[in-house]
Amino acid sequence: MRDYVIITDSTTDLSPQMAEELGLIILPLGFVVGEDSYRNYLDERELSIKTFYQRVLAGESVSTSQISTNEYISVFRAILEEGKDLIYLSLSSGLSATYEGSLFARDQLRAEYPLAKIHCVDSLSVSGGQGLLAYLMVQNKRAGMNVDELCAWTEANRLKVCHWFTVNDLMHLYRHGRCSGAAAFAGSLLHIQPVLHVDDEGKLIPMEKVRNAKKALEALVDKMALTAQDPQEQVIFINHGDNLEGALYVEKMIRERWQVKDVIIGYIGPVIGAHTSQGVIALLFLGDPR
Repeated sequence: MRDYVIITDSTTDLSPQMAEELGLIILPLGFVVGEDSYRNYLDERELSIKTFYQRVLAGESVSTSQISTNEYISVFRAILEEGKDLIYLSLSSGLSATYEGSLFARDQLRAEYPLAKIHCVDSLSVSGGQGLLAYLMVQNKRAGMNVDELCAWTEANRLKVCHWFTVNDLMHLYRHGRCSGAAAFAGSLLHIQPVLHVDDEGKLIPMEKVRNAKKALEALVDKMALTAQDPQEQVIFINHGDNLEGALYVEKMIRERWQVKDVIIGYIGPVIGAHTSQGVIALLFLGDPR
């Protein structure tokens, strides 16, 4: 069996230490703050996450950019030239065209390397959900799955990755075109904390409204209680937009309810944070239904 490499995006929002330990290749997306352009490296080499959120709170405009097809080709080709196969896990196609761009690169390289296996999988996930899926893929590779088996497993299990999160400003998501149905909530946002999830198409959907931030965080854990599959057997991911206090509160509630394997807390990076703004808390776990 040929060796293979797992590639994903910086929108997994993994720590650089964890990405290295998992042996993942991470492709950085781009983002712009004010007039300045950056690449979203996990090690924050171009702009720290804290500085990013400070600038967003100060009112600077933000936008994001995709990975180019040429960059996909360059990275994929380097792996193929080493005689290895690859599987690429993209940010949700419901939120970005990164998956579509990867398919153009795949098709061109399949013509050049007809014996190689080049798989591109739409995660239908975002941030820590995509990170959790990448983490599970690595565990399956280490358990002996070949690249075809891992591709099939990922496509069969990606909709088990549950995303529940809350944001301080739902209209920020709506203005950035990242939240379907947000307009229905716009008239009642005063003192209201929205709870959202990612649906089966990989899109952000507002689900309910609660009275304050603490109740919203409690609602995330309540959602986990309703749908989580064997939580005591899981590693749970929590991601936050410069809101460590909120993330630790969610961790505390989870550990009080279940003896989970572990809880991994990380930042929501600038590409996703550009659309969610500061304060967001996301809870990621395996469940049925999503």
